[in-house]
Amino acid sequence: MATTPGMTAGGQKAASSAGMTKEERKVIFASSLGTVFEWYDFYLYGSLAAIIGKQFFKGDPTTSFIFALLTFAAGFIVRPFGALVFGRLGDMIGRKYTFLVTILIMGSSTFIVGLLPSYDSIGIAAPIILVTLRVLQGLALGGEYGGAATYVAEHAPEGKRGFFTSWIQTTATMGLFLSLMVILGTRSAMGEEAFAAWGWRVPFLVSVLLLGVSVWIRLSMNESPAFVKMKAEGKTSKAPLTESFLQPRNAKIVFLALVGLTMGQAVVWYTGQFYSLFFLTQTLKVDGPTANILIAIALALATPFFVFFGSLSDRIGRKWIILGGCLIAAATYFPIFGAITHYANPALEAALKNSPVTVIADPATCNFQFNPTATKPFPSSCDIATGILTGASVAFTKQEAPAGTLASVKIGDKVITSFNAGLDEAGVNFDAASKKQLAALKTEMGAAVKGAGYPTKADPAQINKPMTVLFLFILVLYVTMVYGPVAAMLVEMFPTRIRYTSMSLPYHIGNGWFGGLLPTITFAMVAFKGDIYYGLWYPIVIAVITFVIGGLFVKETKNNDIYAAD
Repeated sequence: MATTPGMTAGGQKAASSAGMTKEERKVIFASSLGTVFEWYDFYLYGSLAAIIGKQFFKGDPTTSFIFALLTFAAGFIVRPFGALVFGRLGDMIGRKYTFLVTILIMGSSTFIVGLLPSYDSIGIAAPIILVTLRVLQGLALGGEYGGAATYVAEHAPEGKRGFFTSWIQTTATMGLFLSLMVILGTRSAMGEEAFAAWGWRVPFLVSVLLLGVSVWIRLSMNESPAFVKMKAEGKTSKAPLTESFLQPRNAKIVFLALVGLTMGQAVVWYTGQFYSLFFLTQTLKVDGPTANILIAIALALATPFFVFFGSLSDRIGRKWIILGGCLIAAATYFPIFGAITHYANPALEAALKNSPVTVIADPATCNFQFNPTATKPFPSSCDIATGILTGASVAFTKQEAPAGTLASVKIGDKVITSFNAGLDEAGVNFDAASKKQLAALKTEMGAAVKGAGYPTKADPAQINKPMTVLFLFILVLYVTMVYGPVAAMLVEMFPTRIRYTSMSLPYHIGNGWFGGLLPTITFAMVAFKGDIYYGLWYPIVIAVITFVIGGLFVKETKNNDIYAAD
């Protein structure tokens, strides 16, 4: 059979020793730049979760922040459904036009967030519209990644798919980096007060310019050669969802791609790039601009390693680089986050060690304070006490008290008694008298924890910035290990006719559900346990499960023929 110049006998692009062609560079640049803008849009919300919580949700600060994180996670929850919708279209009508639509939906939704009135202006409609926009963004992103990764991989020469697709993998970090830079620039230009009041909208509104550039670039792209070849041969799938998930052989691969690959990759990724930022600002009380700068430096230093590990996977294989990153991360998270505390807020570290706090309460009155609707009050004396302590980043242990006993807090030699709050007529807020008691209790406990050495915020002069950046860099380095080669591996696991659909679903369940829910779950775990590091058990357990399942059952893919339709 005759072969096309530059192609192998099987139809696959032959490897070239002359480096990238002009067309290959254009494919990578166009796909990567468009995806950078997609992730920029998506990350704005995550970076501004604390401010958005105050603008659109009502309740105490801890509840508002958790609700804001949950709304952020809502965009991730729907990503698998976007993967199904757009993956099906991508396998039936083509890669190019499908992920052109995704960026239009994503960019428009983000721009509207910048115009959306706050809760104080339009009431309950504000959070409803915000959640709707987040869902639309999640659906769009569910179709974006699979399209970009598939498109680039199907243009890559044999033996260079890890290198080519690793550029796509840099886009998530670059998108976060760009969003942090825009936020930092806006904050610096107008000051914290104006930024919190209205300036936070500017980065969302600016995204309309990025949208225009992305659409223009993607309109100039050609369809994937693998899809063109498959379509010419009449081998496109008429039912990609059925073939992907109802045929036992493919369904098994989808399951292994999730549990043995993307699930662990996701929690390592979100721990390194999101939980670390939340940990700095919410737990260690580092001011927002400083935390953003530290994270941005770590990201800038680590980003080249996406390409390094992607290229390395072309030579030694992808599987053990990814699984190795999961295992190393799980083994070192506790000491790394302990070191970040030591260097970013040494006063808090000293207080945690030298001034133990104990909550003495009836266990029946201590609840798991997860309140996504911000309408359920927690009026028990135990919940009131632990809520105040959690908001102040004070770790505590619990000591059982007789049934019916009012909770008390022992801080050093001082014991402070909490109270059971009364509710208003609607049953969703404390009554006026209880609000006064709450304010007085916060003041009393605040003075006590401050007297015990617990800082209200990190002292900028005490932050060891080089060492903090070093440990943040290590966290992002783990991200590059697990994320750099994963696009190529997912593409190689599935045949061309159902690739877009099949690879998108496990990727977005892993990253959308296991990863996207990580900030909400970990912070709720910390609030319940009273240990600022307790939430780390979530990514550790998930990463270990992926290492075991992936090591036993997932096969290496770097030599697979991705031009095989079946």
